[in-house]
Amino acid sequence: MTLPAPAPSPLRRPPYPPRRPGFWSSAVHAWNGLVHTVEVQPNMRIHVLAAVLVGLVGSGIPLGLAERVTLIFCVLLVFFAEILNSALEALVDLATREFDEKARVTKDAAAAAVLVLSIGSVVIFAALLVHNWATVSAHTDRIQRQVALGIPLTACTALLLRPGPRGWLQDVLALAGALLFWVLLTLRSTSSVFSAMTLGLLVLAGAAAVDRQRTRRGQKKRPGGT
Repeated sequence: MTLPAPAPSPLRRPPYPPRRPGFWSSAVHAWNGLVHTVEVQPNMRIHVLAAVLVGLVGSGIPLGLAERVTLIFCVLLVFFAEILNSALEALVDLATREFDEKARVTKDAAAAAVLVLSIGSVVIFAALLVHNWATVSAHTDRIQRQVALGIPLTACTALLLRPGPRGWLQDVLALAGALLFWVLLTLRSTSSVFSAMTLGLLVLAGAAAVDRQRTRRGQKKRPGGT
């Protein structure tokens, strides 16, 4: 007697929303991951502000190609390490429901990697300034201009990145002020690449502020939301 073949078990749906294939969809998900990291990770917000300062230096002082590439590479490397650290922390939290010594070591080691890269980037930045001190000393007028316009630009960016509840108007004014100072700096920029990098950072800070406002508004609509 031949036994009937067992019925195929139904496919289980994944515990996350399905993603559409294609380059554009992947780029959108990657951008959302970057914005989320900036929004929830305090260290990432510090890295963004430090990158803005690097962009101000690179667009104000006529550095050589090697120095510019080195500074941009340091910024990208620190960003990559912090994003990877954030992803690893989320993965450890997902896999571990209670305290585990190995989970703590994993998180600490990942954070140490970011710390080492950050310290190394600061040392490289200082070494480049010392090596090009003659160029820096010869452009004191540009430096004064970068400081006069760069400080309020950085302050506006910090306001966009600052966590906590606030109205839409404050974020709009902060972003508008940052873009205004960026335009004034770009008029006499020595590097379009660093100016574009600074603009990208401002867009990133603005996107994080928008995402924070949407999250807060969604929490208000939930029952019992404040």
